[in-house]
Amino acid sequence: MQERLRMIVHPEEFNRRKDAVFCALAEVAGGRRRLWFVPLSARAWPETRTRVEAALGRAKRPGRSALARWFKRLLLTGQYNWARRYFSRNPGHMAVAWNGLTGGRKVFLDAARDAGAAVLHVELAPLPGRITLDPCGVNAESSVPRDLAVIESWARQTRTRAGTWHALQERLQARPSRRSDVRQVEGSLPETPYLFCPLQVPDDSQVRLFSGWCGGYSGFIAALTEASRHLPEGWHLRLKEHPSARHSIADLLAPLLETGRAVLDNDSDSFAQIGSSAGVVTLNSSMGLQAFFHDKPVIVLGRALFALPGLVTACTSQSDVNAAFAGAATAGFDPARREDFMDWLDQVYYPGFEWTADGARFDRSAFAARLEQARAARQSVRSCANT
Repeated sequence: MQERLRMIVHPEEFNRRKDAVFCALAEVAGGRRRLWFVPLSARAWPETRTRVEAALGRAKRPGRSALARWFKRLLLTGQYNWARRYFSRNPGHMAVAWNGLTGGRKVFLDAARDAGAAVLHVELAPLPGRITLDPCGVNAESSVPRDLAVIESWARQTRTRAGTWHALQERLQARPSRRSDVRQVEGSLPETPYLFCPLQVPDDSQVRLFSGWCGGYSGFIAALTEASRHLPEGWHLRLKEHPSARHSIADLLAPLLETGRAVLDNDSDSFAQIGSSAGVVTLNSSMGLQAFFHDKPVIVLGRALFALPGLVTACTSQSDVNAAFAGAATAGFDPARREDFMDWLDQVYYPGFEWTADGARFDRSAFAARLEQARAARQSVRSCANT
């Protein structure tokens, strides 16, 4: 018999919006314990080394020197050991972490899983006014079904309202820029056909973990460079750097721009560039999913929760990308499958959550359902079959 949920336990994020999500979860769960710093323990478990090496392999900053890596490994070891012991002694507490796919947040959730406790990953959602709450993971490691038949069955048997996701388009806004050389300006765009590529933050976890066969952002740009030569006559590839990227990647883009088939436009509004495009190409940016609102064909090179047959053209090799670029003029998608998928995301997967200066508003029943899903599942990394 499963012990009832008594509170959530999470590492502190020192971010008001993130804390508002944790507060909402705590309100539904009945309380919380925030860890300003995850304590350490020297008493190891049989799984300690395996979990630590997996987390270190995904860490954004694993350490540049042997000494730094030794210290990072020591820190992760102590955090795993403490969290494993804590959740073994408090099975009614749920481990919650922002993202939770890398470094210390990963060992924290892995320790809770290994102790038999419930876990929940939290992350921003690509739909406005929503949040991701998932016991398996986020992005390409989420519990979103990889088999669209599951969603199509829901649409036929359970969905009571169709097309609700379209209303969210009015609330989509381009991300404000943290750099003066990347703007969101309304202006004229070329009438000549182009594919639009909204670039991502190069060291973001989406890029580092889910680049797939591209092997990273340099591999992604190299793939675009070769594929651009296969675009139909008169077409070009249009790119824009991510507004949140701290540093320009102009040097990395230079070989692509030198082909004469690509243009870097860091000024024009991102969604305006999507709207005027003939299609979108991405590694796995959430803007690939948001392009669905504009009824655009999408080419995906990496792993993404929306890289599914009928929704996008998923490329698993350079030849796939070359063919997708060559066939850009006739690219398409399955509107019915997109409709079902987006309704499922809107009505089932992403709970409502909004945070403003006046406080947070959230879908309490949906939050309760996610907590119950996580509590009932007690999922391990290996049992998240959809990943």
